[in-house]
Amino acid sequence: MWGTRDKIAQAVTDNEDLTLFGKGTQFKGVLKGEGAIRIDGQVEGEVHTTGTLVVGEHGMIKGAISGGTVTISGKINGTVKAAQRIQILPPGILIGDIHAPAIAIEDGAHFHGMSNMGAHKWVEEPLSQNPEVLDVTSHRGKIRSSLK
Repeated sequence: MWGTRDKIAQAVTDNEDLTLFGKGTQFKGVLKGEGAIRIDGQVEGEVHTTGTLVVGEHGMIKGAISGGTVTISGKINGTVKAAQRIQILPPGILIGDIHAPAIAIEDGAHFHGMSNMGAHKWVEEPLSQNPEVLDVTSHRGKIRSSLK
């Protein structure tokens, strides 16, 4: 896809330390960090960072992940949480629930699960008692009889 590499490169800023799990790398367990993490290999377990988390096209994660910003071009089966944003780019596939204040899913990317953007429960506002608003049901019979 045109521009996909540029978008992923923009996700990792210059001031973050970068941890890279290259293609062919396998990891099982819990991975925690503070800087940017890019995964192009396979991870089974958990990945947590306060920085940017990028899952490249060849990356596969089975488990829970969290990050400041999460960009997905690979495959994830698990819960994803982000403090700022989750972005799924083609040919990314995410099967699981997502929690973030901002979510972007581009054409060609796939998502199956529930999303939570932090909205609180729906609050019904009472209708204002405007004297100009009439209750039509109470006047229905009067209107019909006046039309005859």
